[in-house]
Parts: sequence; structure tokens; C-alpha cells
Amino acid sequence: MTSGPAIEVDGVRKSFDLDQEVPVRAIRGVDLTIETGEFVALTGPSGCGKSTLIHVLAGMEVPEDGRVRVDGNDLFSSSADDRARFRRHSVGLVFQEVHLLDGMTVAANVGLPALVAGADRATVDRRARDMLALVGVGSHADRSPTGLSGGERQRVAVARALVNEPAVLLADEPTGSLDSAGRDEIVELFCRLNRMGQTLLLVTHDPTVAAAAERVVRMVDGRVQTTALGSGPG
Repeated sequence: MTSGPAIEVDGVRKSFDLDQEVPVRAIRGVDLTIETGEFVALTGPSGCGKSTLIHVLAGMEVPEDGRVRVDGNDLFSSSADDRARFRRHSVGLVFQEVHLLDGMTVAANVGLPALVAGADRATVDRRARDMLALVGVGSHADRSPTGLSGGERQRVAVARALVNEPAVLLADEPTGSLDSAGRDEIVELFCRLNRMGQTLLLVTHDPTVAAAAERVVRMVDGRVQTTALGSGPG
């Protein structure tokens, strides 16, 4: 983990050729800096480029222009293999769909990224159980994910994203499929993680979720339009 900004985006542009005469310009020159330990919410209408930006920050999409540094890594001056290693170790990803494997225990689901990253099985199991305890579902470690509530499944997904101790946690609509109680639980969890020092970038349409962040960045038509203070994790 570096001592400078956690995320630096400078002039990033990304288009998609969707078999149309004119490519779809998803990101049109985004500049954004997120400091280490900051909690930022990214908002805006559907199709404004929020999810594309998350994918770029994770090294999953390659922009045609601009510079991206995450945790001190200059992402697009490196190879695809280097970006994959970066993603395993420096970034945790949480999505609306949790994609847990029902044929594995909760702990095995959480430990899978650590196993892929090369940790031995004893370390994987210890880390997984530690992360499950951290997010408040430690008692479910040996269960199947099938019997968990939506909020519990999302907590497991957050534990999985944290298992390799990433510098940055990127979350794309993590409360989008939850009821209000489940939403509030996940928001409280994110605030608690941030108070512990975790850098967070959260994409959301929900103003209640966005208000929990320290800073709210609004995108419109592929550009950053406004930045405002949120209420913070408190």
C-alpha cells in the first residue's frame, strides 16, 4: 500500500464498438483522485460510465487514452498478466450479484481469491474465517451459501473481496438487490471498514447509500459533473 493517493485518474477515455457506425463513448475524459483511506460514492444516471470506470480501475477494461494509477501501480503501462496480479492483490471487487458457489462452504467461497493468489490452505482458511468474523457472519463459515439471506450473502461477498487485504475496495451497486434493512446493514459495514482505514469507491443510484460516503462524485454523459461532501461514515 502506498502513502500517496489510492486512485489517480487523468484524462481517461473509453469507447465501445457495439457493431454500430459510431462507437459508444462510455467515458469522455475523466479526472479523479481518491486519497488513501477515503470513502467516495460515485453516482449518476444509468449509462453515464460509472461501471465502466470501476472496470477500468480494476484493470478489467483498457482505456484508449489517459493514465490510471491505483495503489501506486501505473495500470496500463503494464501487461495483462501484471494487471491480473494487481487485481488479485491490490483491489477487492463487490458487485450487485454476489456469484457465490453453492457447492462450496461459505468459508471456501471467501478463501477462493487467496487460494488463487497462491496462499496455502491453512492460511486461506484462517484468513477466510477472520474476514467472515470481521463482516459479522463468522458463525456461517461452515454452511452452504444457499440458506443465507440477501444481506448475509452480500456480507460474504464483501469478506471475499477483503480476503487478500486489498488497498482499494471497489463496489458496484452492492445494495441494489437488497431491501432497506439489508441495504442499511451493508452501508453500516462499509462505514465501519472505512473507519478502520479501508479506501472505498462505491457506485450507487441510491441517495441514502451515497450520503454515507465522505464525498459524492456525480457522473453525467461519461464525465465527472460535480463533487460534493457526504455525511461521512461517522
